[in-house]
Amino acid sequence: MIKITVMYPNTVDLKFDKPYYIKQHGQLLIDLLGDAIIASDVNFGLAGATPDEPAPYVVIANLVFKSMETFQQSFGANAEAILADLPNFTNVKPQVQISEVV
Repeated sequence: MIKITVMYPNTVDLKFDKPYYIKQHGQLLIDLLGDAIIASDVNFGLAGATPDEPAPYVVIANLVFKSMETFQQSFGANAEAILADLPNFTNVKPQVQISEVV
C-alpha cells in the first residue's frame, strides 16, 4: 500500500480555513478520488514536542491507496482540480511525502 502524507507548515503568516478544508476540500477529494482511497485521516496540530511549543504543522493529512499505480491513476487525472482548490483554504505550500506502508 501507498500512503500520501500532506503536511501544511505552521508559518507565521499562515492562513488556514479549517471548516472549508474539512467540508469542501474533503468532499472534493471524495468526489474525485472515490474508492481509490482505502483509508484517510486528518490531524490538526495542537503543540510541538512540549505543550507550550507551537505545532510544526497546522494540518497533516494521510491518504492510503492500494498501489502507486492506483494513486497515479486517480490523483494524476484530478491533480489540476485538487491543486487549484488550495488557495481557497490556505496560503502555504504543503509538503508531500509518498510512503510505502509495511
